[in-house]
Amino acid sequence: MSKIIIGFTGPIASGKDASKKYLEEKYQGKSFRFSTVMRELLTRLSLEINRKNLSDISRCLRETFGEDLFAKTMAKDVMADPAEMIIVDGIRRLADIAYLKDVSGFHLISIEADIKIRYERLTKRGENADDGKKTFEGFLADHQLETELSIPAVMAEADFQINNDGDFDNLYRQIDEIISTIKKSAN
Repeated sequence: MSKIIIGFTGPIASGKDASKKYLEEKYQGKSFRFSTVMRELLTRLSLEINRKNLSDISRCLRETFGEDLFAKTMAKDVMADPAEMIIVDGIRRLADIAYLKDVSGFHLISIEADIKIRYERLTKRGENADDGKKTFEGFLADHQLETELSIPAVMAEADFQINNDGDFDNLYRQIDEIISTIKKSAN
């Protein structure tokens, strides 16, 4: 069987991480995340990991070293990894998929959920330092950060769409259907 590479895109707290974890557990997928480098840099620099700092460091690195800096690195890492299923999380820009879409077995999945559901999920999960105390107005403002503005254009390029307004079982069922479709088309 050929390698399956799943890329996830979608707005803040739409369910990308939950989908990634499901693929890791059920299909033994290996995951890569676009924000890993930025998170490591912020940690190393003793700076708080929050959306603004992640956005700022991403912008600075891309402005200095090119918009496709992370895309080239991600495509290289994905192609070099021997895992049969690879998950790429946090695709935010068209430049992020510029190299990945040319990798055999790559499929982009967009995940959407109602904005109020996403806000509730964000404040409960506390992934970033400022998530737990974020107001709804602050959550809406986060959608205007440079890192978030191009997500709708990337979602429009998706091969598959998931509506994640429901529970985990509904999300997992949709993922399983997509994986089944991909496997059937690979044969």
